[in-house]
Amino acid sequence: MPYDEGLVERIRDELIGEPHLTEQKMFGGLGFMVGAQMAVAAGSTGELIVRADPDLAESWVDGVAVRPMEMRGRPVRGWVLVDLGAVVDDANLAEWVTRGVSYARSLPPKTD
Repeated sequence: MPYDEGLVERIRDELIGEPHLTEQKMFGGLGFMVGAQMAVAAGSTGELIVRADPDLAESWVDGVAVRPMEMRGRPVRGWVLVDLGAVVDDANLAEWVTRGVSYARSLPPKTD
């Protein structure tokens, strides 16, 4: 399943004016990078992918609306998947986008 275009547009709306913002196809979805660090993405499974401080991310997981991201069957520390139903409200989406962007900003910018 391709990523949700509606979610992509809503994420873009939340990120208007964010400096050093780029978009990149990844994880089968569309990622939003701040300073070349992944912040959030519209995932190919229809979920919002959020990058977070690994110590905080674990406390956000509820096993229903928010779960750990997995790659090849293994959990990826510092990444969570947020069910689309949990971000129907724009305020909830803004909260998750802010979490991802805040963590991405805290990392050193990547330079190629």
